[in-house]
Amino acid sequence: MSLDHCAALVAAGDPLRWATVLAAPRAARGVLIALYALNLEIARAPWTSAEPLVAEMRVQWWRDRLDDIACGGSVPGHPVLEAVAPLVDPPAAALLDRMAEARRWDIGRDPFADAAALSAHIDATAGGLMWLAARALGAPPSAEAAVRDVAAGQGMAAWLAAVPALAARGRAPLPGDPAALARAAAARLARGRRARGQVPGRAASALFPAVGAAGVLARAAADPARVAAGTLAPSEAERRARLAWLALTGRW
Repeated sequence: MSLDHCAALVAAGDPLRWATVLAAPRAARGVLIALYALNLEIARAPWTSAEPLVAEMRVQWWRDRLDDIACGGSVPGHPVLEAVAPLVDPPAAALLDRMAEARRWDIGRDPFADAAALSAHIDATAGGLMWLAARALGAPPSAEAAVRDVAAGQGMAAWLAAVPALAARGRAPLPGDPAALARAAAARLARGRRARGQVPGRAASALFPAVGAAGVLARAAADPARVAAGTLAPSEAERRARLAWLALTGRW
């Protein structure tokens, strides 16, 4: 029942990752669903209240519960925590804590100091999640750099696509030229793709959310006005074609 709850959460709240779960091998789906549901809960925590103190308390609640689980404490009666608990060892808890800490940016309205600060935020969130998933599916430590490079491209693509929504909520999401941000992320994505042979096949589905990221980054680099306009997303036909290719070949 906990995993069913997580599946419904991901299907409704993270359509791209849900589509890549369906393209993943059946044996990997439970791990991915649990982690993606937890990511949604943590990402939403800062937005639960317009009162910063309340939002801080909500983020801290997740950090405390995950720390309890990693330390061998009882699992709270929460379906997402129940589903993810078997995956939360101390190293995973440290990654998750960094993810939650990074989400504090969503509570305030301070801009990122520079492009490096935004990249660090994306590495903590998208990078942490992708590496958590790959690690849980059996990727060795030697694959972490490649996975994080792929996540840097996927995360920046998602970030640039979210700029209009973040700006509408009063945030300042861009510390610099979006075209330069897109080019730097595209270079990391390309480097990660060249090294994807370091990721064993059993863990490859953790990288599936990067499908389509190269196209988003290319559009942002070629025409940065599309970032503010919110027109970076692929057409529906392109999206369906990429997902079909992913399901058939496992190559993104």
